[in-house]
Amino acid sequence: MSILLASLVLIEIGESFDVQYTEPYRLDRKVQTLVLDADEFGPETVLGLRAAGTKVMCYVSVGTLETYRADFDAFPAKAIGKGLPDWPEERYIDIRHKAILPLMEQRFQKCKDAGFEGISPDNMDVYANESGFDLSEADAVAYVTALAQMAHGMGLLIGHKNAPDLAGALSAQLDFVITESCWKWDFCDAYQSYTEAGKPIFDIEYTDDFPDFDAACLRAREVGISMILKARDLTGETYQSCR
Repeated sequence: MSILLASLVLIEIGESFDVQYTEPYRLDRKVQTLVLDADEFGPETVLGLRAAGTKVMCYVSVGTLETYRADFDAFPAKAIGKGLPDWPEERYIDIRHKAILPLMEQRFQKCKDAGFEGISPDNMDVYANESGFDLSEADAVAYVTALAQMAHGMGLLIGHKNAPDLAGALSAQLDFVITESCWKWDFCDAYQSYTEAGKPIFDIEYTDDFPDFDAACLRAREVGISMILKARDLTGETYQSCR
């Protein structure tokens, strides 16, 4: 292991976590790992959380582009694809385009400058959606591998978001998993390679379609998954953990 990788913060299996993207926030909630958006929180907040013992990860969409982001105009028109059906302000991007990696590097640098310790990359599964581009799993693996090398080179952790089909190919390069509804849709086992490598899996289940959280928690504890229950708006308000 390189000196740089050895210096990265360590997230362990079974840690408590939360994900908060929209108001109202509850940053006083004591969790070991927290994912926030760098457009909402700067160094004062992030470093304060770290001083209190929280590991803070930075939300970055690596497979889509939101129209309200400050760097929207920097993305070439040819790299912007179809919109997401449920998110009118969000478009898929062509992860093969030569302009994308440098733009993601700038986003990662913004996270680093704000004091974040890692990247939580959303929409890795762009290849599996109607993006407007002919993207393959191989394209996604190559892209995320490049992102991992970039993040680690900057002294940042980087996670695996959803995309269960890519777990086997990426578990050696990425540092943790954040997945959604893996219990509900029965794909938590897809990330077994991460568990075998001693890397944590964080699962978010949602209140609008989840009948028995207690039963899910029993199984989650057995297999070492950190699971929480939240509303889909991912505020700080609705929160239940298995701990």
